[in-house]
Amino acid sequence: MSAFNAFKAQVPIEWSRNLYITLVRGMPGTRKLHRRTLEALRLRKCNRTVVQRNNPSLRGMLQQVKRLIVVETEEMYKARKQNEANHRALRPPLVVSHLPANASSSS
Repeated sequence: MSAFNAFKAQVPIEWSRNLYITLVRGMPGTRKLHRRTLEALRLRKCNRTVVQRNNPSLRGMLQQVKRLIVVETEEMYKARKQNEANHRALRPPLVVSHLPANASSSS
């Protein structure tokens, strides 16, 4: 299990103030009730994230469409975004010398 998944397993969703909800599966082929629930959550396209206040009615809506979404707390969302930023960060350039070994040491 990765460190992020271990962290995700420890944080109870009920304790967080805001929930970050991301649509990870498409709406075509889903039930009309699920599509209307996703529209009420303002989720219209895949891989879009919205922030909602955590309350019992919202958690009921999330329970209804749980196979289509991913729910994260604020800490989990920031950790994931930081991990993605580190992955995309610029790395130092790779320097390759094509000179023979003895020529490069005499310079």
